[in-house]
Amino acid sequence: MTGGLYSPLHLRSGTVLGNRIAKAAMEENMAGEGQLPDHRLLELYRRWSAGGAGLLITGNVMVHAEALTGPAGVVLDEAAPLEPFAAWAQEASSGGAAVWMQINHPGRQVQANMPGVAWGPSAVGVDLGRLSKNFGRPVAMTPEQIGDTVERFAVTASRAEQAGFDGVEIHAAHGYLLSQFLSPLVNQRTDAWGGSLENRARMLLDVVRAVRTAVAPSFAVAVKLNSADFQRGGFDVDDARRVIAMLEPLGVDLVELSGGSYESPAMTGRSADERTQAREAYFLDLARDMVETSPLPLMLTGGITRRATADRVLANGVDLIGMGTSLAVTPDLPLRWRDRREADRSMRPVTWSNKALASAASMALVRHQMRRLSRGRSPRPGTHPAYALLSEQLRQRRALRRYRAWLLTSRGAATANRPARSRHRVSRTS
Repeated sequence: MTGGLYSPLHLRSGTVLGNRIAKAAMEENMAGEGQLPDHRLLELYRRWSAGGAGLLITGNVMVHAEALTGPAGVVLDEAAPLEPFAAWAQEASSGGAAVWMQINHPGRQVQANMPGVAWGPSAVGVDLGRLSKNFGRPVAMTPEQIGDTVERFAVTASRAEQAGFDGVEIHAAHGYLLSQFLSPLVNQRTDAWGGSLENRARMLLDVVRAVRTAVAPSFAVAVKLNSADFQRGGFDVDDARRVIAMLEPLGVDLVELSGGSYESPAMTGRSADERTQAREAYFLDLARDMVETSPLPLMLTGGITRRATADRVLANGVDLIGMGTSLAVTPDLPLRWRDRREADRSMRPVTWSNKALASAASMALVRHQMRRLSRGRSPRPGTHPAYALLSEQLRQRRALRRYRAWLLTSRGAATANRPARSRHRVSRTS
């Protein structure tokens, strides 16, 4: 056993987490004006910080202003003011938690109606059957665009450190850009970034090197990695084990294990592997295999809601347990567990047969709870998923109008002055 749930965790950068409970990243979709954090994110993270977790990891912060997972995404690039991020870090750490910023690029997983770019390792679109038209048609990145994106990750990490965050988590899971490069299904390149796993991992490793160089040795650097993509012929547990070994010499503090993508949303408990739908700790079976060989501490995220499950995960050699949905419903759950109490409510299950719609509704339900917390209210986990999804869609439409106007007015001049390779536009499906 790695240590009790409330024992500290010492990481190689010198970071010490007060306990083994982490608030895992959940995409809040709460950016204010200028794609910046505002009072809502500050209040949300203040409440989580008071809840007793040893680590808070933000929802993904985008490294490229023209590539967002959604129109209400937060952007931290070279042009963003640091003051709102400093206020976010201060509130999130107010209860004593360490605070890491998850940094991300969506690659091909962008909505078709979004302005900007849809890039991928290859021109392979998201395959969701009739719902595929909802995503942009990606173009294969040039070597120059790959290099520019590596630099963007480093810039965002450096600025996160300047703002007062304790670390960053590089998102290489859930089918986003770095995960796309790792996938043999999505990455069909024949150059230095395609083919062998060593080549497919090249961009992730370059990002880690660039980030580690850009920040202080005491600043934590973590990676979120799929234990598997849950797609036949995709990135699997053996690939994950080998990538972790590649990360170890680069100064990585921790690897968070998750799984799935938009095409196979295992991270919401609805993967192609039906066994994950009926129990907690979705990825524990895979993580248990990795613990024996991993040279780095592992964090496991996915469906943990009860202390007994958290204790079981730690007993299997995992160093840190990550929770998302359960903390959106019960933000003080770590304190409750310390007092040997459990949550008194749970999220309403989504039992729709369409996996993609069910995943979207599940995420909308979680964001509905986060919005209530950000307004100082109590969660309402019994909300009907159809209501949450419809409300989410209406908010997204308003956010899309704001994002388009902001991108046009605030970034238009800067975009016009960039080299042509950085302004590459994509065709969109209708």
